Formats: sequence, C-alpha cells, structure tokens
Amino acid sequence: MTDKIVPVIMAGGKGTRLWPLSRATAAKQFLKVVGEETLFQSTLQRVSDTSLYETPLVVTNEEFRFLVAEQAREQGVALSGILLEPVARNTAAAIAVAARVVAERFGPDAALLVLASDHAITVDAVYLASITAAATAARSGKLVTFGITPTEPATGYGYIELGADLGNGAHAVSRFVEKPDAQKAQALIDAGNYYWNSGMFLFCATNIIDELERYAPEVMAAATEAVAKATKDIDFIRLNTEAFTAAPSISLDYAVMEKTANAAVVPSAIQWSDLGSWDAVWKIGEADADGNVVKGNATVHNTRNSLVISRNSHLAVQGMDGVAVIASEDAVFVGRLDEAQEVGNLVKLLASDKKTANLTETHPTSLRPWGGYTSILNGDRFQVKRLFVHPEKKLSLQKHFHRSEHWICVRGTAEVTINDKVTMLYENQSIYIPQGAVHRLGNPGKIMLEMIEIQTGSYLGEDDIVRLVDEFGRT
Repeated sequence: MTDKIVPVIMAGGKGTRLWPLSRATAAKQFLKVVGEETLFQSTLQRVSDTSLYETPLVVTNEEFRFLVAEQAREQGVALSGILLEPVARNTAAAIAVAARVVAERFGPDAALLVLASDHAITVDAVYLASITAAATAARSGKLVTFGITPTEPATGYGYIELGADLGNGAHAVSRFVEKPDAQKAQALIDAGNYYWNSGMFLFCATNIIDELERYAPEVMAAATEAVAKATKDIDFIRLNTEAFTAAPSISLDYAVMEKTANAAVVPSAIQWSDLGSWDAVWKIGEADADGNVVKGNATVHNTRNSLVISRNSHLAVQGMDGVAVIASEDAVFVGRLDEAQEVGNLVKLLASDKKTANLTETHPTSLRPWGGYTSILNGDRFQVKRLFVHPEKKLSLQKHFHRSEHWICVRGTAEVTINDKVTMLYENQSIYIPQGAVHRLGNPGKIMLEMIEIQTGSYLGEDDIVRLVDEFGRT
C-alpha cells in the first residue's frame, strides 16, 4: 500500500486535429507544440514530485511504445510500466486495466490520477490545491473528475453541472452535458454552475474497479483477463489481445461516471487546455504586440491575431488576420482560427483521396527506437534519407531483397556491418551495401550519428526489411 498518488497517463490517442503536424503515426502528445518539451514530456514533468507521486504508469499502443520509452528516457523519468493496448477500446477499458495493475502493484486502496498526455496545464498553487482536494474526496470513496472554470462558451468541450457541496473543495456531480452548440454553451456559462469536463480523474483502485464491475461488467472482465494473461516484452507489458479485444469500446464517462452515485467534481480555475485545435494553441501561445504567435522559420508583416508555425522552409505571411498558417516538411495548412474545429473534416477529405491519404498518416520524419530518419528526396527507383542514430544504439541486423544502399557519414562515427565484415566509418567517408547483403548500422560514440542514405532499386518500401537480430524485439 502506498500513500502517494499513482499517475496513470493515457498516451494512445491518434488524433489529427493539429494537422499537418499531428498525424496518425505522429500524435500530438509526442510533438513540441508548446515550449521545448513534447506534451507527453510535460505531463511526465507534472507528476515528477516524488514526495507526492509514485512513478507513472503509461497506457499506450504498439505503435507508440518506443516513442513513450524514448521520450521518458530523455526526461530522465523512470516509469513503473508501459501497458500496450493491442486495439483501441476507449477510456473505460484503458482505465480498467490500469486500475487492475495499480491494485496489484501498489495495493487496492492506492489512488490513481488519470491524465491525458496531450493537455497543457500550468502547475501552480491552484493546480496543487485541486489535486489535494481530489485526493481527499477519492480516499473517502468518491470517483473524482476535474471541472475547469470556463473562460468562454466553448463548443469543443463537454460540461459538468455542480451538485451539492461535499466539503474540502469537492462537489457532487449533478449531471454531465454533451458538447453544446454555441447558444447552449452561452446559456451554460450564464448559469454560473457549469464547468468544462477536463477528462482527468482521481479515484482509488478498488473503488473504480467496483463501479466498473457494477456498471460495465464486460469491460472489467475483459480488462482483468487481459492483465492476467499479459506478457512482458523488454520494458513493455503486452495486454492479451483476445481478452482486451472483447471489451466494449466506451468512455469512462458513459460507462461509469454518468451512472454512479459516487461521482464528484473538483471545480478549479487551473490554467488548462486540451490543445484540440489550432485556435487553442494560439490562445496559450506567447503573442507579439499584434497578437501573433510565431514559431519556427517564419516572418510576418501587416498580420494580426494569427498563428504561424513552420518546421522547415521559411514561411512569409502578409496581410492576414485571425488565421492559422502551419507548414510541415511536406504540407501547408491555411485556415481561419475561428473555424479551427473543422480541421478534422479537412483531414477526412485528404484521407479519402489516395493521392493525399499518406499526408494524414505519416511524416517525412519517422522516429524509431534507435533514432529515426527524414525522407529528403524521392524519385523513380531512388530515395534519399537522413538517418540519425542515438549514441550506443544499433539498427537491426537486416537485409533487403529489392534495393541496395549507399551510406555517407555526415557527423559522428558509424560501425557498419556488411555480411561478416565490420568497418568503422568516419565523417566524410562512404560505404556501399549491395542488394541482399546482411548489414547493420550502429553508433558506438557519445554523440548523435548522422548519415545520408541513398537507396536504389526496383522497390523502396519500408516493408522490404528482413530483420535477423534486433535489440528492440522487432524480429
């Protein structure tokens, strides 16, 4: 049993509302949207006080597992576990498996703080007071959610109506309100006792398990079996696929919070945003005298109240007002900030056309457990990539059936294996890997290794890889 709070971080979402920066394989929680840390890393920092919190438990999916591990390592944060969902089953199932694991590791009365990994929150006295109030209510048997003081009649959030005062900063939940239209949102604001539903929770493991068994027994049964039959893989806990897949896909609000008699809410004026749109990013950004938030390689002139971000090419914006102009390596979005909630519909349109579908799925830069690569140039039978390999990391021992490769060392020192021969490659040196050769690239040094890779052949897809040995368990 622990007296500390156990953070449970939900990091499996694949939203594309911040397109073109966020995509299916590059979710916003792993992007540096605000500041020099990713949103996931900021969430880890928020629960880094070891006098208050146990080490965090992260729930994510197979695709994001190495991103979670690597970004935690960069922050110097130890994790108590990384639970891998084999399929997406919404928040009820994710929280159910986390509660079961927490109960086993920390005791049934341990308090869980469930956090989204992609929210922006300021940690100050108001925030800490809210956590304390929620923990007190949770330890008295309540299932606590956090209500955020609304600053505008937002239509992108659900609302919570306050009920009876329970003391110590907590209230009973009178009712949950679905995302309203503009007119209804204004009416809720005018009423004065409605708060934004933050999607954060705090409750004791035994209490949420009991209520899930009462109101969502299929979810809890599937979660229990998935944990019981889970397997360990390096630092990851793989939930049993068959068992977890049997769980109904339902949110915790629908499954439990709207039904239980033990729901409570801590209303709070914390600085919070779910960063669900470019408008939300603009609102919390550091604006200049004209109301512009500018990040990256960009210049603005005669422009007001706008968000301008460029990750690569220099972006010049003139004569605009109230717009978002967002440039990634391979796509540019231009739209009005007051229509930012419509980005999802634009992404669906792009996804429906095979010519543009890939723009919603992947970035030119792809991260891997050993580092990553950026696709620089593609042509008929050739492709150029920039590889970056973390110190003391190796790619898998592999071969390709349809392509050969030329490697040029730009920075650092490379250890190159081709068949049975090992060669050290230094800056400005190059080497050729024939088609079909068993090969491997490693970084034995203490600084990042940067390479230029030129691929040539009849097929250059990422699936033309036969892994023979891999330190990340991908064979």
